[in-house]
Amino acid sequence: MLKETKDGIILSLRISPNASKNGFIKEETGLKVKITAQPIDGKANKALIEFLSKQFKVPKSYFEILKGETSKDKTILIKNIDSEKMEFLKDLLNNI
Repeated sequence: MLKETKDGIILSLRISPNASKNGFIKEETGLKVKITAQPIDGKANKALIEFLSKQFKVPKSYFEILKGETSKDKTILIKNIDSEKMEFLKDLLNNI
């Protein structure tokens, strides 16, 4: 789900577009993110980045989708993260 690299943090998750509200769901297989946007013309990807940015308190420009542009399974790189922010993210994700 969460892996530290020299470039930042890699987050693996599954997106559920067209949901009634945005939110996190912790499943046995990993983290699932519900997004209200439809998966048309990249709207769900954009909404996902906006949601993660607000939840993690990290600028949108720090996010990059490495894998899964057109898939529900996403691999996201969060760049330019300092150790304090990394601990915040770990705590946040562990408490979902």
